Amino acid sequence: MLFTSISHSRLIAYVGLILTPLFWAGNAVVARAMSGQMPPLSMSFYRWLLALLIVLPLGLPAVWRQRRVVRDHWRTIAVLATFSVGAFNSLLYFAALTTSATNIALINTTIPVMIALLAWLMLGERTRPIQAIGIALAIVGIVMVVARGSWQTLARLDWHPGDLIMVLAVFCWGLFSVLLRRHALPLTSLAFLTVQIAFGLIAIAPFYLIDLLFLSGGFAVTSGNLLALLYFAVFPGILAYGFWNHAVHEVGPSKSALFMYLVPIFAAVMATLFLNEQLSWFHLAGAALILAGLLLATRAGR
Repeated sequence: MLFTSISHSRLIAYVGLILTPLFWAGNAVVARAMSGQMPPLSMSFYRWLLALLIVLPLGLPAVWRQRRVVRDHWRTIAVLATFSVGAFNSLLYFAALTTSATNIALINTTIPVMIALLAWLMLGERTRPIQAIGIALAIVGIVMVVARGSWQTLARLDWHPGDLIMVLAVFCWGLFSVLLRRHALPLTSLAFLTVQIAFGLIAIAPFYLIDLLFLSGGFAVTSGNLLALLYFAVFPGILAYGFWNHAVHEVGPSKSALFMYLVPIFAAVMATLFLNEQLSWFHLAGAALILAGLLLATRAGR
């Protein structure tokens, strides 16, 4: 009787909104766990290659039906795919080499703030005073996490490289989101996801080949590595994107965005259980500032 007043489609949306931040938090935790076994570019390339192989049987007919749109807008698609599939995920996996999964998740949570900031700078969107306060609070929270709660760390520039790389990753996703808003593409979700992954793979491929031939030399194929790649492709990739798109359509972007605040909570719990990471006071203080900033920025900008 509990769900009699909720439609089946809406129930799926809410279940998906709980699973999506869980999968995205798991992306950071698994990346951190596998950082010593697989090069970041290998993680990124094979994650999206597997995802494309899985999506292609359904996505290719949709792309073929809209091939004229793809042909006319391929340059825009290439740019969008480079910043999202190509840069964001590759940078996240590079960040996992030198920072914790908890830090990755906390910094990743500030994506809505980065989008609001870039929309103001690039699109001239109006920013209300309370929204500006929210953006400022979130930035202070990021600085607290990056500086590990010590102003001396800021003064000495003694930062974890991974934290700064993750900030760059968030910038790339924010830039992708703002450009997507500016250049709306007349493609269905499935067709866009398919070409987005395909163009993203093309962007990653040269860097992956250089890394394979001259730097890392690849990685050993083990059952653990294959399972990690399969997780990357299916759960934070295809399922999370699918759940998110369905939820935004069913319950709206504002309600859906609230569930993204679960990402750092899930990541902190899993990192503590599986990676023996320790939560410090600056994680909690930074998280409080980031979440307060997000609430102000997103509510004011509805």
